Amino acid sequence: MGADYEGILLGMGNPLLDISAVVDQHFLSKYDVKVNNAILAEDKHLPMYDEMSSKYKVEYIAGGATQNSIRVAQWLLQIPGATSFIGCIGKDKYGEEMKKNSKSAGVNVHYYKHETEPTGTCAVCVVGGERSLVANLSAANCYKPDHLKRPENWALVEKAKYIYIAGFFLTVSPESIQLVGQHVAATNKVFIMNLSAPFICEFFKDAQDKALPYVDYVFGNETEARTYSKVHGWETDNVEEIAIKISQLPKASGAHKRITVITQGADPVVVAQDGKVTKYPVVFLPKEKLDDTNGAGDAFVGGFLSQMVLEKPIAECVRAGCYASNVIIQRSGCTYPEKPDFN
Repeated sequence: MGADYEGILLGMGNPLLDISAVVDQHFLSKYDVKVNNAILAEDKHLPMYDEMSSKYKVEYIAGGATQNSIRVAQWLLQIPGATSFIGCIGKDKYGEEMKKNSKSAGVNVHYYKHETEPTGTCAVCVVGGERSLVANLSAANCYKPDHLKRPENWALVEKAKYIYIAGFFLTVSPESIQLVGQHVAATNKVFIMNLSAPFICEFFKDAQDKALPYVDYVFGNETEARTYSKVHGWETDNVEEIAIKISQLPKASGAHKRITVITQGADPVVVAQDGKVTKYPVVFLPKEKLDDTNGAGDAFVGGFLSQMVLEKPIAECVRAGCYASNVIIQRSGCTYPEKPDFN
């Protein structure tokens, strides 16, 4: 079974080291950070990384949305080398740590190492189990299409049948996304993207609109879907309607009809295809079992992708997504036990 699946799933995105701590509302207010949001660090946020590590109990966890999803898919597949990942890190201990972490997770990582910029970090501020993310991309922001075009890296694109890129990468290398999108459309492969955060839909609208024609599966949560609707002047807050509208946007290739998958926390997952919506309930988790929501959405995508590459029906993909996110929210960050217990 292994050889057929080697490199079947490729992720491209921002490899970041999560600096995670349970903080308090005062800390969030001080740095003007909102619960459940994800933003890019501005100058005013830069002191928060040191303050977190001096004031709170901090954990360092390999992160970055795309890399999280790929690691979770790899964990569920349990087929060594089924997944690959491309992104940019620095030449430092954080980068080495991340490489070690991803390799031991079974992911075939091809990092571009930047000479001067440090490995990117993401402050994960947890309050009441809900996370807020502040990403300082550093090296991750320096990814260049030249790296992607190198034969040993483009070989990963050629080999993959499914390619996943979180919307966060739109801020870094829209050109690389276009290269991959054109390849996928020409070869009838499957391209998956994520809306990723309200700020992507708002401030990177043009790059997102340019990428979407290539995308066969669009993931997102209810807040991102509503922001997408608002930015595009759709004048509806109804998640089901928005999911259908996204699935009906123009496509570059007719090989696959677009499917939209919107998660809504504890509420049912909305899947739109062929102008219809199907809703799937999620696994209930009592509040006292929740550790933190960091990585929940990434884990859902990873679980979903793990079954997609096995060509399982959508209901199974959603079930695996719900299983993975349920495991991850009971643990700190996007981490998981040694073996999955999903059948």
